[in-house]
Amino acid sequence: MRVACIVNPNARDGKLGKNFHKIEKALEASGIEYDTYMTQGTGHAIEIASSLRDSDYDLVVAVGGDGTVHEVANGIRDSSKRLGIIPMGNGDDFARAIGIPLNDIQGAISILKDGNDYSVGAIRVEGLKAPEYPGITPPQHYPVTGNPSREENLVRWAFLECDGGVTSSINRMKDEGHFSWISGQKKYTFLAIKAILAWKSQMAWIKVDGQPGSEVDLTGLFAMMQAETFGGGYRVAPGMHPFGDSASIVLGFGLSKGQMLRVMGPLEKGKHIGRWGKITMEPCKKFEIKALDSQGKPTEEHGHSPPLYISLDGEISMTTPVKFEFHQDQLDVRGGPELPNY
Repeated sequence: MRVACIVNPNARDGKLGKNFHKIEKALEASGIEYDTYMTQGTGHAIEIASSLRDSDYDLVVAVGGDGTVHEVANGIRDSSKRLGIIPMGNGDDFARAIGIPLNDIQGAISILKDGNDYSVGAIRVEGLKAPEYPGITPPQHYPVTGNPSREENLVRWAFLECDGGVTSSINRMKDEGHFSWISGQKKYTFLAIKAILAWKSQMAWIKVDGQPGSEVDLTGLFAMMQAETFGGGYRVAPGMHPFGDSASIVLGFGLSKGQMLRVMGPLEKGKHIGRWGKITMEPCKKFEIKALDSQGKPTEEHGHSPPLYISLDGEISMTTPVKFEFHQDQLDVRGGPELPNY
């Protein structure tokens, strides 16, 4: 068996780069022949993965967290290549969704050799490029993801989740290095508390599938989900899995800061749907979100000010206006024999 390992040395706040030799030893002991491709920054894994679309590797393996999986999957989507994962991030929610054990290098490598192959869907996302941000590489267009409808836009494919509002503020703070000494779900809990306390209300226009559009207060959350969890195990979309014919949309708008803080416990357990009559979950194939103009009408001409960041699989790429569209059977993945919720 021959695999390509695309490794993000900065995963898990830089810990992977210092410990990759442990993975190399485990791969060698397993008899897997491997080549290593180290990423050098944001987007590099998309470039590497796209260059391997016509290679003879049995698997293209993302070694890192959900952000690394996101980039590698974007690079090989809609090709004959299969995705493997050795989860080494803070969240690793996509690996969890396809039955790969976490914090178990040998277990993940065993699945590379003897696991099952599945087809998963993806969400095509198009929106304005996120503006430049100090110390963070701005997002770029990659031909492999497809062409946007206008030059200033960006196209990406999401395989785990898309979110905005308070949750994207959490991801921005993660990128800035807040609480870098903490890992796993606890890290996201501390980030969430900080983001909620600092959040300033914004209004937006949203539209779900063929329903009428509506104006909402973004104090809360929205997440278009391909799996049950994100944020290191928070059960945002209870019962969801990435093997069906639709995504799910979780909406919870107009919450007070107190409600947002109080919902974190139920959110961890998947007990938040229906809270205060404000949090809903339903199947969804298309979703739109836009800023409002001076007349209170949805606009394509500009986004929110300050920007409303949109996170895709935990990576901030875009700002409003944004369109999301689910597509079935976009990627072949190597997973475990037992899949959550499937």
